[in-house]
Amino acid sequence: MSKRPIPGLPTRQQILDFITQSETPAGKREIARAFGLKGNEKIALKALLKDMADEGLIDSAPGRAFHKMGGLPKITVLRVVDVDGSQVVAIPEHWEAEGKPPPRLRVIERGRRSALGIGDRILARTEEQGAGFVAHPMKKLARGEELLLGVVAREGDRYWLRAIDKRERRDTPISDIGEAGEGDLVLAEKTGRAPRISAKVTEILGDPFAPKAFSLIAIHKFGIPHVFSEDLLVEAERMAGLDLGPREDLRHLPIVAIDPVDARDFDDAVWANPREDGGFDCIVAIADVSYYVRPGSQLDREARKRGNSVYFPDRVVPMLPEQLSADVCSLRAGHDRAAMACHMVIDAEGQIASWRFSRAVIRVAANIPYEDAQAAMDGVKPHGLTDVALRPLWACWALLAQARDKREPLELDLPERRVVLDEDGRIQSVAPRERLDAHRLIEDYMIAANVAAAKALEAKKAPVMYRIHEPPSREKLVALKDYLATFDIAFALGQVITPATFNRLIARLEEAEYRNEVMEQVLRSQTQAYYSPNNAGHFGLSLGSYAHFTSPIRRYSDLLVHRALVDAYRLEPQAKATALSPDDALRMVPIGEAISACERRAMEAERETVDRYVAAFLAMRVGEIIATRITGVTNFGFFATVEGLGGDGLVPVSTLGAEHFRFDEAHRALIGEETGDTYRIGQHIDLRLAEANPISGALRFELPEGANHMPTRRDRKDKVRRPTMGKRGRPGNIRHQGRRR
Repeated sequence: MSKRPIPGLPTRQQILDFITQSETPAGKREIARAFGLKGNEKIALKALLKDMADEGLIDSAPGRAFHKMGGLPKITVLRVVDVDGSQVVAIPEHWEAEGKPPPRLRVIERGRRSALGIGDRILARTEEQGAGFVAHPMKKLARGEELLLGVVAREGDRYWLRAIDKRERRDTPISDIGEAGEGDLVLAEKTGRAPRISAKVTEILGDPFAPKAFSLIAIHKFGIPHVFSEDLLVEAERMAGLDLGPREDLRHLPIVAIDPVDARDFDDAVWANPREDGGFDCIVAIADVSYYVRPGSQLDREARKRGNSVYFPDRVVPMLPEQLSADVCSLRAGHDRAAMACHMVIDAEGQIASWRFSRAVIRVAANIPYEDAQAAMDGVKPHGLTDVALRPLWACWALLAQARDKREPLELDLPERRVVLDEDGRIQSVAPRERLDAHRLIEDYMIAANVAAAKALEAKKAPVMYRIHEPPSREKLVALKDYLATFDIAFALGQVITPATFNRLIARLEEAEYRNEVMEQVLRSQTQAYYSPNNAGHFGLSLGSYAHFTSPIRRYSDLLVHRALVDAYRLEPQAKATALSPDDALRMVPIGEAISACERRAMEAERETVDRYVAAFLAMRVGEIIATRITGVTNFGFFATVEGLGGDGLVPVSTLGAEHFRFDEAHRALIGEETGDTYRIGQHIDLRLAEANPISGALRFELPEGANHMPTRRDRKDKVRRPTMGKRGRPGNIRHQGRRR
């Protein structure tokens, strides 16, 4: 039998020791039980605890548990502030200790939990360990629900927070505006409880219509890291000064880099030369980023945290500091640059007959925009390197294209929007990006190098970070079959589904006006590509082994592949210091999951930013009739996209007239029950632009006649008139028999 605690009120130090050493949250009840307190002693304990709180010795945690002031509750909410390789660091979400910075806790994850990212909130059990604290996650909480991003609006003497998310239709009242003013883009905290939630402004981000503000909105909304610390910039400057070391010298070759005219960094260059057997020797030279960004370095940890560069119309949020991404690593013409060279022999059939990798020094002969390279090959615009560099590249590409056609990858020729800004950050134009042979040429060279990298690592049984694209799921194929049936197009589910299956389908629609709509639906039926060390092939490219190798300046996956090649083939210089670390080799699965999530985040942020620019571009055309195409139909209306421009807008069903519209899910159409008027996917229709909100990127359309433009029409002779209901209320022949007044 355990010895009963000595009765009597404990001292302040005894209480502090108990709270600190208790394995469970210690409230007043637990303290009283531990010291055997009863009756009046509990009342005295309550007064003592209040005095200790007033003196700043203890603080209360949620659930009325106590903890030492400057310490942490046993159970508390933490916010992730740093992901340093495999190490996650978090701080308390609420910290009241004056003069003391919040502690940084090392988060210990067990099992196969989802990877935590910066900004994530967790409910965690904390414990003191050594000179600091560690946290054991209990539950991942909803991310970002406590923070709101919006624009301050004023109505009379009240301020409202207008959300920047187009899906959010309600404004939030502002209880504490701080120093913000009307029209400011701000971050705010939610305060209060539903239904009386309000917002407290915590940070002013600036003018939402200022240059580069649209991308700033996306950066804050998605939590994209965009600022490099001073220490990291110092490290980048130091690594940028490294000597190139002994390398294979390829500076005598006329290697060229063909990129977009507005490219900020150049990470690939190509060269080809014909062979006597009808094939070609070719080199794909890639920036040797792994030489400068070493495993375990601060640069490496930051690059992994970012996962990839994010490209907005008005700025780039790079994965690496500009000292590296835009200078030392960038393959600029006329400068000696460190490169990872993929040497390939392409046979007369366009297949990769052999390959090898080396660390080389190159000097790019020219950085040529796609348009200029195409113009030179078309004889429209002369270029000094046409004969010596471009013609051999095109001749080798003819073989690569021949092999690609035999492989039959998925061919979806869908336009990509390009936003062009002037020097002041104002929109000049939004238009589809032109698709040239020069684009296809570089794509095929990069695909060949990526395949060679994957096979080279497989030959050494080395770890590979594959780029995986799985075949469409049966659920998506069923949805596609139902969609095609609305156009009377048969699609057999029993067949073996390959990329060629979809190519043949699209080829049959060469002259059909709904061809683009079908291609978009085929694209929606595809799975999301991702990174993993467990190979499942690349369905879209019709390849069994594929790894990203060609863009290490902007993708962390490529950097891992470079390090794996250095390790597998002992590529000097500095092979040991720049090879894939043993820890990374063992953690390829979680690393792949993390960088895949970063990629999805970047794609969504880029897409939303372009939508905002499109809305800003169209804001001057509100009230005009615009040619659109219906891209989605629901029971509450349909969505339409501006022809040749992009930007989706809703036409609410309530604005289509007085008659009732029935939603036909099978045919994805809204059908008027009396007139038979139909609105279906793929339909081209002129609509009036009713609203264009640049802040959210939302558009709203209505019929040219305007909203609620007409009563129910009954002039169609081929339609059966539905019986009308009589007037509501009591029949006229029934007397009211209620109480007399």
